Amino acid sequence: MQALRCWPRLRAGVGASGWLAAALVPTGWLLGLQPPVWAGGSITSDPAEARPPGLLVIWQRPVAYGNHLMGVYGVKADAKNPGIFQIKVWDEMPNDVSVITETIRCSTAAPMRVTSDGSNLILRELNPGGPIHPGNRLNHLVWWATCFPQQAGKDPTTLGPLARQLGFSGTLRESEQIVPGRTR
Repeated sequence: MQALRCWPRLRAGVGASGWLAAALVPTGWLLGLQPPVWAGGSITSDPAEARPPGLLVIWQRPVAYGNHLMGVYGVKADAKNPGIFQIKVWDEMPNDVSVITETIRCSTAAPMRVTSDGSNLILRELNPGGPIHPGNRLNHLVWWATCFPQQAGKDPTTLGPLARQLGFSGTLRESEQIVPGRTR
Protein backbone atom coordinates (compact mmCIF):
# COMPACT_ATOMS: atom_id res chain seq x y z
CA MET A 1 0.00 0.00 0.00
CA GLN A 2 1.27 3.45 -0.74
CA ALA A 3 -0.06 6.93 -0.19
CA LEU A 4 0.67 9.77 -2.56
CA ARG A 5 0.19 13.43 -1.72
CA CYS A 6 -0.59 15.41 -4.86
CA TRP A 7 -1.24 18.86 -3.45
CA PRO A 8 0.32 20.75 -0.53
CA ARG A 9 -1.98 21.61 2.34
CA LEU A 10 -2.66 25.31 2.85
CA ARG A 11 -1.31 26.60 6.14
CA ALA A 12 -2.09 29.75 8.07
CA GLY A 13 0.87 32.06 8.46
CA VAL A 14 4.14 32.19 6.56
CA GLY A 15 7.43 31.03 8.05
CA ALA A 16 10.95 32.07 7.09
CA SER A 17 11.04 29.62 4.20
CA GLY A 18 7.72 31.00 2.96
CA TRP A 19 9.11 34.54 2.90
CA LEU A 20 12.18 33.35 1.01
CA ALA A 21 10.01 31.56 -1.55
CA ALA A 22 7.80 34.65 -1.92
CA ALA A 23 10.89 36.80 -2.46
CA LEU A 24 12.25 34.45 -5.14
CA VAL A 25 9.03 34.19 -7.17
CA PRO A 26 9.60 37.49 -9.03
CA THR A 27 13.20 36.41 -9.68
CA GLY A 28 11.93 33.21 -11.28
CA TRP A 29 9.68 35.23 -13.56
CA LEU A 30 12.59 37.45 -14.56
CA LEU A 31 14.71 34.40 -15.39
CA GLY A 32 11.89 32.92 -17.45
CA LEU A 33 11.42 29.89 -15.21
CA GLN A 34 7.68 30.30 -15.10
CA PRO A 35 5.34 32.79 -16.71
CA PRO A 36 3.46 35.04 -14.30
CA VAL A 37 -0.28 34.53 -13.98
CA TRP A 38 -0.93 38.01 -15.42
CA ALA A 39 1.03 36.99 -18.56
CA GLY A 40 -1.04 33.94 -19.34
CA GLY A 41 0.67 31.50 -16.97
CA SER A 42 -1.47 29.59 -14.55
CA ILE A 43 -1.18 27.98 -11.18
CA THR A 44 -3.44 24.98 -10.84
CA SER A 45 -4.83 24.96 -7.35
CA ASP A 46 -8.12 23.21 -8.03
CA PRO A 47 -7.76 19.46 -7.43
CA ALA A 48 -10.86 18.84 -9.57
CA GLU A 49 -8.76 19.77 -12.62
CA ALA A 50 -6.40 16.88 -11.87
CA ARG A 51 -9.04 14.13 -11.62
CA PRO A 52 -7.93 10.98 -13.41
CA PRO A 53 -9.87 9.56 -16.35
CA GLY A 54 -12.28 6.81 -15.38
CA LEU A 55 -12.82 8.10 -11.83
CA LEU A 56 -15.98 6.59 -10.33
CA VAL A 57 -17.30 9.09 -7.79
CA ILE A 58 -18.57 7.18 -4.76
CA TRP A 59 -19.13 9.97 -2.28
CA GLN A 60 -19.38 13.76 -2.29
CA ARG A 61 -20.41 16.37 0.26
CA PRO A 62 -20.02 20.13 0.66
CA VAL A 63 -17.33 21.43 3.01
CA ALA A 64 -15.90 24.88 3.63
CA TYR A 65 -14.58 26.38 0.36
CA GLY A 66 -15.74 23.52 -1.89
CA ASN A 67 -16.49 19.81 -1.85
CA HIS A 68 -15.02 16.67 -0.31
CA LEU A 69 -15.11 13.99 -2.99
CA MET A 70 -14.00 10.37 -2.96
CA GLY A 71 -13.71 8.05 -5.92
CA VAL A 72 -12.18 4.86 -7.25
CA TYR A 73 -10.12 4.47 -10.42
CA GLY A 74 -7.37 2.35 -11.93
CA VAL A 75 -9.08 -0.96 -11.14
CA LYS A 76 -6.78 -3.84 -12.14
CA ALA A 77 -7.61 -7.52 -11.71
CA ASP A 78 -4.94 -9.74 -10.17
CA ALA A 79 -3.76 -12.16 -12.87
CA LYS A 80 -3.14 -15.05 -10.45
CA ASN A 81 -6.01 -14.60 -7.99
CA PRO A 82 -9.50 -14.23 -9.47
CA GLY A 83 -11.74 -11.84 -7.57
CA ILE A 84 -8.86 -9.72 -6.23
CA PHE A 85 -8.34 -6.19 -7.54
CA GLN A 86 -5.77 -3.43 -7.07
CA ILE A 87 -7.41 0.00 -7.05
CA LYS A 88 -6.61 3.63 -6.37
CA VAL A 89 -8.84 5.62 -4.03
CA TRP A 90 -8.98 9.35 -4.81
CA ASP A 91 -9.69 11.53 -1.73
CA GLU A 92 -10.17 15.16 -2.81
CA MET A 93 -10.60 18.20 -0.59
CA PRO A 94 -10.80 21.80 -1.89
CA ASN A 95 -7.05 22.29 -1.32
CA ASP A 96 -5.66 18.75 -1.12
CA VAL A 97 -5.74 15.37 -2.83
CA SER A 98 -4.48 12.06 -1.56
CA VAL A 99 -4.34 8.83 -3.55
CA ILE A 100 -4.07 5.48 -1.81
CA THR A 101 -3.47 2.13 -3.52
CA GLU A 102 -5.70 -0.57 -2.05
CA THR A 103 -6.59 -4.21 -2.56
CA ILE A 104 -10.18 -5.45 -2.73
CA ARG A 105 -11.37 -9.06 -2.55
CA CYS A 106 -14.79 -9.63 -4.12
CA SER A 107 -15.39 -13.27 -3.13
CA THR A 108 -18.76 -14.26 -1.66
CA ALA A 109 -17.01 -16.23 1.11
CA ALA A 110 -14.67 -13.49 2.38
CA PRO A 111 -15.14 -10.00 0.90
CA MET A 112 -12.41 -7.65 2.09
CA ARG A 113 -10.86 -4.20 1.75
CA VAL A 114 -7.13 -3.84 2.48
CA THR A 115 -6.01 -0.24 2.91
CA SER A 116 -3.43 1.82 4.76
CA ASP A 117 -3.41 4.89 6.96
CA GLY A 118 0.18 5.68 6.02
CA SER A 119 1.82 3.75 8.83
CA ASN A 120 -0.45 0.74 9.38
CA LEU A 121 -2.00 -1.89 7.13
CA ILE A 122 -5.77 -2.13 7.74
CA LEU A 123 -7.63 -5.34 6.86
CA ARG A 124 -11.42 -4.98 6.83
CA GLU A 125 -13.64 -8.03 6.39
CA LEU A 126 -16.98 -6.91 4.93
CA ASN A 127 -20.56 -8.16 4.86
CA PRO A 128 -22.24 -7.05 1.61
CA GLY A 129 -25.99 -7.10 2.12
CA GLY A 130 -25.62 -6.69 5.88
CA PRO A 131 -26.19 -3.68 8.12
CA ILE A 132 -24.63 -0.38 7.00
CA HIS A 133 -23.68 2.31 9.52
CA PRO A 134 -21.34 5.34 9.49
CA GLY A 135 -18.39 3.17 10.55
CA ASN A 136 -18.57 0.86 7.51
CA ARG A 137 -20.32 2.95 4.84
CA LEU A 138 -17.11 4.08 3.07
CA ASN A 139 -15.76 0.50 3.05
CA HIS A 140 -18.91 -0.69 1.31
CA LEU A 141 -18.92 2.22 -1.15
CA VAL A 142 -15.33 1.38 -2.18
CA TRP A 143 -16.09 -2.36 -2.31
CA TRP A 144 -19.23 -1.97 -4.48
CA ALA A 145 -17.49 0.46 -6.87
CA THR A 146 -14.66 -2.03 -7.34
CA CYS A 147 -16.55 -5.32 -7.53
CA PHE A 148 -19.69 -4.04 -9.27
CA PRO A 149 -18.84 -0.68 -10.95
CA GLN A 150 -22.41 -0.19 -12.17
CA GLN A 151 -23.39 0.25 -8.48
CA ALA A 152 -20.73 2.92 -7.79
CA GLY A 153 -22.02 5.78 -5.68
CA LYS A 154 -25.30 4.07 -4.77
CA ASP A 155 -26.31 3.96 -1.12
CA PRO A 156 -25.12 0.56 0.16
CA THR A 157 -28.18 0.28 2.43
CA THR A 158 -30.29 -0.14 -0.73
CA LEU A 159 -28.04 -2.87 -2.20
CA GLY A 160 -28.91 -5.65 0.28
CA PRO A 161 -31.35 -7.48 -2.03
CA LEU A 162 -28.87 -7.28 -4.92
CA ALA A 163 -26.07 -8.62 -2.69
CA ARG A 164 -28.17 -11.64 -1.73
CA GLN A 165 -29.13 -12.16 -5.38
CA LEU A 166 -25.40 -12.20 -6.23
CA GLY A 167 -24.72 -14.90 -3.62
CA PHE A 168 -23.71 -12.86 -0.57
CA SER A 169 -25.45 -14.06 2.59
CA GLY A 170 -25.59 -10.73 4.41
CA THR A 171 -24.76 -12.60 7.63
CA LEU A 172 -20.95 -12.47 7.61
CA ARG A 173 -19.14 -11.00 10.60
CA GLU A 174 -17.45 -7.68 9.84
CA SER A 175 -14.08 -7.10 11.47
CA GLU A 176 -11.04 -4.87 11.27
CA GLN A 177 -7.43 -5.81 11.92
CA ILE A 178 -4.65 -3.24 12.12
CA VAL A 179 -1.16 -4.51 11.33
CA PRO A 180 1.55 -2.07 12.46
CA GLY A 181 3.89 -0.88 9.74
CA ARG A 182 7.65 -0.48 9.89
CA THR A 183 9.01 1.77 12.60
CA ARG A 184 11.56 4.35 11.57
